[in-house]
Amino acid sequence: MSHQYDYFVIFAEMRTGSNFLEENINSYPRLTCWGEAFNPAFIGKSKQKEMLGVSLIMREADPTLLLHKMRDATKGLAGFRFFHDHDPRILAHVLKDPKCAKIILTRNPLDSYVSRKIADKTGQWRLGDLKDAKSAKIVFDKREFAGLLDELKGFQLSLQRALQTSGQTAFYINYDDIQDIEVLNGLARFLGVTEERGKTTQKTKVQNPSRLEDKVVNYAEMVANLSSVDHFNLSNTPNFEPRRGPGVPTYLAGQSAPLLYMPVRSGPEQAVQAWLAGLDKADPAALTKEFTQKTLRQWKRQNKGHRSFTVITHPALRLHRTFCRYILNISALTYVEIREVLRDIYKLPIPVDQPDASYGRDQHREAFLKFADFVKGNLNGQTSIRVDGTWASQSEVIKGFADFSLPDVILREESLAGDLDHLGASIGMSALAALEEQNDSPYTLADIYDEEVEDAVRATYQRDYMMFGFKPWSQT
Repeated sequence: MSHQYDYFVIFAEMRTGSNFLEENINSYPRLTCWGEAFNPAFIGKSKQKEMLGVSLIMREADPTLLLHKMRDATKGLAGFRFFHDHDPRILAHVLKDPKCAKIILTRNPLDSYVSRKIADKTGQWRLGDLKDAKSAKIVFDKREFAGLLDELKGFQLSLQRALQTSGQTAFYINYDDIQDIEVLNGLARFLGVTEERGKTTQKTKVQNPSRLEDKVVNYAEMVANLSSVDHFNLSNTPNFEPRRGPGVPTYLAGQSAPLLYMPVRSGPEQAVQAWLAGLDKADPAALTKEFTQKTLRQWKRQNKGHRSFTVITHPALRLHRTFCRYILNISALTYVEIREVLRDIYKLPIPVDQPDASYGRDQHREAFLKFADFVKGNLNGQTSIRVDGTWASQSEVIKGFADFSLPDVILREESLAGDLDHLGASIGMSALAALEEQNDSPYTLADIYDEEVEDAVRATYQRDYMMFGFKPWSQT
């Protein structure tokens, strides 16, 4: 017997055939599967409250105790079945352990759903003899099935990522494969057992083998509902943009006002800073800034009842602001090297120096469209230039915040004045109405905006449009 693994886990779900797989594994020498050892409601099998001298209370205090007991009590390799709602402490333990063999059992989720509903209705979760079989028809519930599908998909993706990032692999087996003795012999070899079997065990019988039409009352309705399920994830917006960190050093807090501004770059940053300082009748330079995660935690502890917020901006307005402020115009903010690359490599028709009267509106529009096309490729990892925070997707920026703490409130630039008034009132403070952000120059977005500009920006920021529900930009 190979010593590559010390124990094994079967990742499965209810009604995927895990009982049958366990029986077949246990028919091989030096392999023992101990059932649902970490089900929160029992140990090993239904209604069992103790196993190998370990009680539910003892397992709750230290789940690894039961794992050690199973391994000690097994001549060969010990294992157990694990479902998505079992003890997450053990999940974390086994996923990071390369000496634990991973077996992933799957089944068509619709078949699992129907089988589970029938078992719920009949009370028969396992069939040992055909004469005892119970049958029933069930009603398909679209919302219930969608919730189950989302749950299962999330768990499978988390398993996949954990294995990928740790350089491990698993033995994948489908419900239908359990009847294939050659596949089972291959699984045994994966676990280090060289002995082969000639047939599967027959203790557990297949339940409800009839067609779905015969098991679902509202079959036609189910088929119609399932047509809206995106089986191939076709509606997913591809996202190759690198993850962003929380950006804590960019955060700004009131001088005494318990408000924390978490900027999305190229938003109305100057207007918000002026408003935030105005709460304390102070200058924007007096705002608390240059946080580290340590000093931000201290600020949060010292400011009871604090609120944090960010502001999102229509992607067209934000990208145009980025273009004018950091690329086109020459100032201390200009990304000089990126500007040169955009002129030389991406052929943006912008002047070498600061734009003058010869730089016309049509030229500006063409340059902006080319910049939008560059950013689209940049966000998809197709350029050598960094993804800068000034044009990064707003959804990715906010996702990055979550690595430390999400904002309490997400405001929108188009309704900023009223939103800030409400925010100030929530902490019992008020300031002068927020000023609008300084207009872009030498041209505003309104000067060049049309359907082609909107389409170019939407193609660049598909995810932001979807996540935040942005409509075509409007000046009003």
